[in-house]
Amino acid sequence: MADPSEAEFQKAVITLAKLHRWKVMHTQPAQVRPGKWITPNIGDQGFPDLVMVHPIRGTMFVELKVGKNEVSNTQWEWINALEDAGQEVHVWRPKDLEKISTRLSGERSASKL
Repeated sequence: MADPSEAEFQKAVITLAKLHRWKVMHTQPAQVRPGKWITPNIGDQGFPDLVMVHPIRGTMFVELKVGKNEVSNTQWEWINALEDAGQEVHVWRPKDLEKISTRLSGERSASKL
Protein backbone atom coordinates (compact mmCIF):
# COMPACT_ATOMS: atom_id res chain seq x y z
CA MET A 1 0.00 0.00 0.00
CA ALA A 2 1.36 3.43 -0.96
CA ASP A 3 2.09 6.12 1.59
CA PRO A 4 -0.41 8.96 1.87
CA SER A 5 0.69 12.42 0.76
CA GLU A 6 2.37 14.53 3.42
CA ALA A 7 -0.77 16.70 3.56
CA GLU A 8 -2.95 13.62 4.19
CA PHE A 9 -0.56 12.30 6.83
CA GLN A 10 -0.38 15.71 8.50
CA LYS A 11 -4.18 15.93 8.57
CA ALA A 12 -4.38 12.48 10.20
CA VAL A 13 -1.82 13.42 12.88
CA ILE A 14 -3.54 16.75 13.62
CA THR A 15 -6.95 15.06 13.81
CA LEU A 16 -5.57 12.49 16.25
CA ALA A 17 -3.88 15.22 18.30
CA LYS A 18 -7.05 17.28 18.55
CA LEU A 19 -9.01 14.16 19.56
CA HIS A 20 -6.69 13.96 22.58
CA ARG A 21 -6.92 17.72 23.28
CA TRP A 22 -3.50 18.82 22.06
CA LYS A 23 -3.02 22.40 20.84
CA VAL A 24 -1.39 22.22 17.40
CA MET A 25 0.59 24.82 15.45
CA HIS A 26 1.55 24.43 11.79
CA THR A 27 2.77 27.18 9.47
CA GLN A 28 1.37 26.67 5.98
CA PRO A 29 3.23 27.60 2.82
CA ALA A 30 1.84 30.48 0.77
CA GLN A 31 1.88 30.88 -2.98
CA VAL A 32 3.69 34.10 -3.85
CA ARG A 33 3.25 33.68 -7.62
CA PRO A 34 2.16 30.82 -9.86
CA GLY A 35 4.37 27.84 -9.12
CA LYS A 36 6.32 29.60 -6.34
CA TRP A 37 5.54 28.55 -2.77
CA ILE A 38 7.30 29.69 0.40
CA THR A 39 6.74 29.31 4.12
CA PRO A 40 7.09 32.89 5.33
CA ASN A 41 9.24 33.23 8.42
CA ILE A 42 12.00 35.28 9.89
CA GLY A 43 14.80 33.15 11.22
CA ASP A 44 16.37 29.83 10.46
CA GLN A 45 14.86 27.49 7.88
CA GLY A 46 14.00 23.87 8.66
CA PHE A 47 11.73 24.34 11.70
CA PRO A 48 9.63 21.21 12.42
CA ASP A 49 6.22 20.83 10.77
CA LEU A 50 4.20 20.75 13.98
CA VAL A 51 4.41 22.10 17.50
CA MET A 52 1.98 20.37 19.84
CA VAL A 53 1.22 21.29 23.45
CA HIS A 54 -0.87 19.47 26.03
CA PRO A 55 -1.26 20.73 29.62
CA ILE A 56 -0.51 17.29 31.07
CA ARG A 57 1.32 15.43 28.31
CA GLY A 58 3.89 18.11 27.52
CA THR A 59 5.21 19.89 24.46
CA MET A 60 6.64 18.25 21.39
CA PHE A 61 8.03 19.23 18.02
CA VAL A 62 7.32 16.93 15.09
CA GLU A 63 8.79 16.61 11.61
CA LEU A 64 6.57 14.60 9.25
CA LYS A 65 7.99 12.57 6.38
CA VAL A 66 6.35 10.34 3.78
CA GLY A 67 7.74 8.04 1.13
CA LYS A 68 11.45 8.36 0.54
CA ASN A 69 11.63 11.95 1.81
CA GLU A 70 14.52 12.43 4.22
CA VAL A 71 15.23 14.97 6.93
CA SER A 72 17.29 17.84 5.47
CA ASN A 73 20.44 19.27 7.06
CA THR A 74 18.58 22.41 8.19
CA GLN A 75 15.86 20.23 9.74
CA TRP A 76 18.48 18.17 11.59
CA GLU A 77 19.99 21.39 12.91
CA TRP A 78 16.61 22.32 14.45
CA ILE A 79 16.02 18.78 15.75
CA ASN A 80 19.44 18.69 17.40
CA ALA A 81 19.10 22.19 18.86
CA LEU A 82 15.66 21.40 20.30
CA GLU A 83 16.85 18.10 21.78
CA ASP A 84 19.93 19.82 23.24
CA ALA A 85 17.53 22.27 24.91
CA GLY A 86 15.67 19.34 26.49
CA GLN A 87 12.68 19.32 24.16
CA GLU A 88 10.82 16.25 22.91
CA VAL A 89 11.28 15.93 19.15
CA HIS A 90 10.03 13.25 16.75
CA VAL A 91 10.37 12.41 13.08
CA TRP A 92 7.16 10.57 12.23
CA ARG A 93 6.23 8.53 9.17
CA PRO A 94 2.89 6.90 8.27
CA LYS A 95 4.21 3.49 9.40
CA ASP A 96 4.51 4.96 12.93
CA LEU A 97 0.78 5.69 13.29
CA GLU A 98 0.25 3.19 16.15
CA LYS A 99 3.17 4.66 18.14
CA ILE A 100 1.92 8.18 17.33
CA SER A 101 -1.53 7.29 18.65
CA THR A 102 -0.01 5.83 21.83
CA ARG A 103 2.03 8.99 22.47
CA LEU A 104 -0.83 11.39 21.77
CA SER A 105 -3.24 9.42 23.93
CA GLY A 106 -1.09 9.92 26.99
CA GLU A 107 2.05 7.88 27.23
CA ARG A 108 4.77 10.51 27.58
CA SER A 109 7.44 7.85 27.82
CA ALA A 110 6.79 6.48 24.30
CA SER A 111 10.14 6.02 22.61
CA LYS A 112 11.31 8.59 20.09
CA LEU A 113 10.59 7.62 16.53
